[in-house]
Amino acid sequence: MHADDSYRGKTKYDDSTALAYRNRPPRQDAAEMTLIDRVFRYVPRSHRVLDVPCGAGRVAAHLARMGYRVTAADYSLAMVDIARQNLHKNSLDIPVEQQDVEALTYADGQFDTIICFRLFHHFPDAEIRQKAVSELCRVARTFVALAYFSPYAWSSMRTRLRIALGGRGSQKFATPLSEVEGYFRQRGFFLVRDFPRRRFMHTLHVALFERGSPRGG
Repeated sequence: MHADDSYRGKTKYDDSTALAYRNRPPRQDAAEMTLIDRVFRYVPRSHRVLDVPCGAGRVAAHLARMGYRVTAADYSLAMVDIARQNLHKNSLDIPVEQQDVEALTYADGQFDTIICFRLFHHFPDAEIRQKAVSELCRVARTFVALAYFSPYAWSSMRTRLRIALGGRGSQKFATPLSEVEGYFRQRGFFLVRDFPRRRFMHTLHVALFERGSPRGG
């Protein structure tokens, strides 16, 4: 757990916030699922996949329909309850558990692949980023797919400009891919490919990392 356990992305999903988050705008949801499809072309369908944090369960459901054996987990008990309801409503038998990405209770290498979607940009400092990546790499046997916000996209630059001009700040933190790669390299994982939602325009990226030696190296 983070030293002060107070950063917003970890604690904001109470019952009311979780309900508001449950339904993503259809256009955004479709674009994000397409992004995940691009990433998972590299992941064999036989893999056991952990979706953490799972939110309302939309990624877990999408991957299960593709044929993956999925476990879902989230720190927020409100999100765990909503994910269970949504998955049950869609007749998907996916276990949903409460887990802290900074201190996962799973065994080393318990899952073939882990997807960590729309969480990393909530981390306010390098200490917690490194701690979370360490746990993801410990539990993943082969792949980790990590979503992060790029500081080089137009949407990120627009946010920085707004703040510089005296506008409201942001509780979302962009991270260069080079920094993300460094955390994974320390744990023996190397970049397979970086997938932008929309290159140079949209801040959301998913980087796929694989345990072992660098590809082509």
